[in-house]
Amino acid sequence: MLKLVHLPARAVLSVEGEDRVSFLQGLVSNDVTLVAAGRCVWAALLTPQGKYVADFFILKDGARLLLDCERAQAAMLATRLLRFRLRAKVTVAETGLSVSAAWDGTPEPLPGMIAAPDPRLPEAGWRILAETAPPDSAEEADYDTHRLLLGLPDGTRDSEPDKTVLLEAGFDELGGISWTKGCYMGQELTARTRYRGLLKRRLVPVSAEGALPPPGTVLMHDGREIGTMRSSRDRLGLAVLRLEHLHGALQTETGTLQARVPGWMRLPEAASS
Repeated sequence: MLKLVHLPARAVLSVEGEDRVSFLQGLVSNDVTLVAAGRCVWAALLTPQGKYVADFFILKDGARLLLDCERAQAAMLATRLLRFRLRAKVTVAETGLSVSAAWDGTPEPLPGMIAAPDPRLPEAGWRILAETAPPDSAEEADYDTHRLLLGLPDGTRDSEPDKTVLLEAGFDELGGISWTKGCYMGQELTARTRYRGLLKRRLVPVSAEGALPPPGTVLMHDGREIGTMRSSRDRLGLAVLRLEHLHGALQTETGTLQARVPGWMRLPEAASS
């Protein structure tokens, strides 16, 4: 049965003007030309040094592009994008659109609703934008559990601004990076990380028999730092762990964690077993 829930922690920016596609194309990690009615892309804005700033879904609504982003980042994101406008014929503004997520089925189209499958995984579900959120059939906690089971990151809860490299957080396997579209801000480090195999840690699902430590908790094993706890709910969560600690149970100072590498994740051969 379809599950659908409004996500009040999300907001929507509109990017309008005749240069809207080329403007975003030179700034974000994914190929904006792939956005179409009923098809969105997941992308990130990076620093010039290739570190995470924000991520968002890009949907199409007629002659405008809509960025489904973290509400707490919306104003910052709009300001950052406008810094690069220069002579581009483009406007960026916040909208009053609501954001909902749906999974375990296909949402029924409603007047004024803008919907597209979540492009990260087939099981991820749908992103829905609307003037008025459609009726809920689930709780926010249900969606949080759903995405944690899949290992899907949730904005700054899981990726750290000015610190996270996209490949650490699964943006490659989850379709958040285009390797063919050409230059964008932060591309050089992103490509170098991939082709030189520079990753030393990954964001992976973890579970525990008891409560998980709070986000930001440094995880220690045998007196050594092995990673950092990120988002969690109940006994499920995500943590950034060093590659050599991605398999099996980990005895940490806060208790025993069970790390689980999801089936979609690709690891270097030395770290895959």
